[in-house]
Amino acid sequence: MRGTISAMVSARPSCDSWPLEACEEVIAGMVSPPAFKEGTGAYYRPSEDTVYMPAKGHFDSAEEYYCVLFHEVTHATGHEKRLGRPGIVDPSFARSHSYSKEELVAEMGASFLCGVTGIENVTLDNSAAYIANWLKVLSNDPKCVVQAGAQAQRAADLILGRSFEASGVAKEETAAEA
Repeated sequence: MRGTISAMVSARPSCDSWPLEACEEVIAGMVSPPAFKEGTGAYYRPSEDTVYMPAKGHFDSAEEYYCVLFHEVTHATGHEKRLGRPGIVDPSFARSHSYSKEELVAEMGASFLCGVTGIENVTLDNSAAYIANWLKVLSNDPKCVVQAGAQAQRAADLILGRSFEASGVAKEETAAEA
């Protein structure tokens, strides 16, 4: 049985901003989402199509929690039943160029979603540092950055239920259409 975000995590008593409504709406509105389970670390397991996240209390802020969740959900868009990105579909991707690119895609996608939900000012420094690290690994390959940006945009659009037709006009996708 697929878990839900609200059932998966416990509220952090000292923080009045849990949950952040706009962030919860993004996750709840995802068409064909992965499963969600509480875990000791944050990661996406493609073989199970499951996002694992530590309890919210393990994060310094609600914004940081959602930024990490957006990162992992962006990985999940690479599953073969969604966008089928090589960095997720190929089981030998760990420690490869594809893995490095996939990390860049996931963090850029998370950054886009943070922007949409209005939490980017809190998460910007961590996201920028993470992206800078992967750019070093990728030897600052400009083509890779552009490709990753395009893949991250497609991932964010999928999470937000948006699709783009040949005309370039955005169309909202509903669960009934998926």
